[in-house]
Parts: sequence; C-alpha cells; structure tokens
Amino acid sequence: MDRTELPARSRPWRRLLLAAAVTAVAAAGCGGAVWIYFHPPLTRLDGVVYGQRGDRSLTMDVLRPARPNGFGVAFLASGGWKSPAAGAAPAWPLAPLLRRGYTVFVVCHVSQPEATVMEIIADAHRSVRFIRRHATEYGIDSQRLGVAGGSAGGHLSLMLAACGGPGPADAVDPVDRESSAVQAAAVFYPVTDLLDLTGSTEDPGDGGPPKSFVAAFGPDAVDPDKWPAIGRQCSPLSFVTADFPPTLIYHGDADPLAPLRQSLRLQRRAADLGREVEVVVHRGGKHGWWTMFWDVRRFADWFDRRLRAL
Repeated sequence: MDRTELPARSRPWRRLLLAAAVTAVAAAGCGGAVWIYFHPPLTRLDGVVYGQRGDRSLTMDVLRPARPNGFGVAFLASGGWKSPAAGAAPAWPLAPLLRRGYTVFVVCHVSQPEATVMEIIADAHRSVRFIRRHATEYGIDSQRLGVAGGSAGGHLSLMLAACGGPGPADAVDPVDRESSAVQAAAVFYPVTDLLDLTGSTEDPGDGGPPKSFVAAFGPDAVDPDKWPAIGRQCSPLSFVTADFPPTLIYHGDADPLAPLRQSLRLQRRAADLGREVEVVVHRGGKHGWWTMFWDVRRFADWFDRRLRAL
C-alpha cells in the first residue's frame, strides 16, 4: 500500500474530529453562559424574621441584585401550602427578576396542617407589611411592590392582590399598621375558587374542600355547614374588586390539579370590573412545565411595565 494515500484517507476523520471539537467547545460555552445567566451576582440574607406563628418564627430570604432598580417583589414560596425552610429555596429560578434589578423577598410560612390555610394567608399579609415597613432599609419603593408565586404560592399571591390593604391604625406592632396591598401580580396556575373545583382531581364531588387538603383548612372544614364560609374566605375570586391590581397568570390547559377555568373565571370577574388580568395559556401544560423558568422573564417584563407606570 502506498503510504502517501494515508493522509488523504484520514482527512475526513480529521474534519470529523475538528467538527466534534468545535461542537464540544460551543456546547461548553453555551452551558457556561446558561449557568452564568441563572447565577447572577447578588447579596443574600437568609432567615429574616418577619413575624411569629405560635412558637415558630416566620422567615423570608432577601435576595438583593448587584444593580437594584428600586423595586421589590415578594415571592411566595409555597406548594400545597407547604413551604421550605429559611435559605432552602434556590435563587436561580428567580434569576430573570434579579437580573432586571428586582430585590426579591422569598417568603416562607409554617406549612399546613401545622398552620391552616387561613393562618398562612394572614401570615402572607404580615410579610408584605414587614417588607413595606422596612422598604427604606432594602432600598425599594414602598408604594411599588409586586407579588409572585406558583400553585399554592400563586393562590396566596392572588389573596394578597384581592385583599391587601391597610392594617389597623391602633395596632401595637407598627408593622401591623402598614398596608399589605401589592401593586402588581404575576403567578403560575393558581386555584381561585375553592368552592368550585370542577375538573380538578381534588374535586370531592360534593362541594367540600380539596380531597388531599382537608386537614389544611382546620377541623371545621369537614362540617358541610361551615365549609362554604371557609372556602369563600380563602378564594381570591370572592374578593375581586375595582381595586384589583394588574395581574398576569400563566396556566396550562392540561392542568389536572388546578384547571385552567380557575384562572379564566378570575379573568372574567376582573374584566367585568374593568380590571386587567392577562391569562397566558401554555398548550399541553400540566401543573408545571420544564420551561417555566424562562416564563419568569415575562414576569419581569410585566413588573417593568406595571410598577414603573405608577
């Protein structure tokens, strides 16, 4: 065999190896860029105590971006009305907000059934009052606060949007005198009406509380005469008024737990009162989807437009 033929025969392999090397370098570069994007520079202060629930401290993690824009967003960290411990919630899903300059307050609560949903809602109000009271310390505008969350966190966010308001003027604790109102909301797949769970896997079929969460609403939830008042008290749909803040909802049309109709009904109620609720339907989306972290960029866009316009 003529050895002069070997280099020519090896050229295709060289080209393949070169292409593979270039691809590997490009992939590493892209992976590095993605990692950098989701790990923005920030100052993190975990476990800030904003109140008490019995003998338990209520805490939030304060995430301050390197270049704050002067606005704050309370992120209600809750799934199934259960919340992580202080410092346990990762910052990377909130990277789009942090990169846009928002100071993010990751609000945690005592998980059900140790705390009832009604108590958790009350503690969510307390968290916003605390943020507003200490706004100057955190370098944010106390009159331009956003709220965000997903699932139970979305439900709690909408309860704040619907019911937030001034605290008692004669409250002993000055934090409790502050307003718990928020000026904009952006949430994922919330439940909005606990009295009508049609289409949900949690629908008991008799108008009662969600099947897997009966204990979360306290012992009276099993009483058919008392549940309607409890369910209404915990349903954002029941409290939509002409003061409802601009709200963005991302919801999957294949969600088995919180059907899309939950958000669409809230949207219609708000529209009847001239209020803005935008529902973005994620086709085929169930109770969560893997590109949700990318949708948080749209949350940042929403807060940019709604909070800056005030």
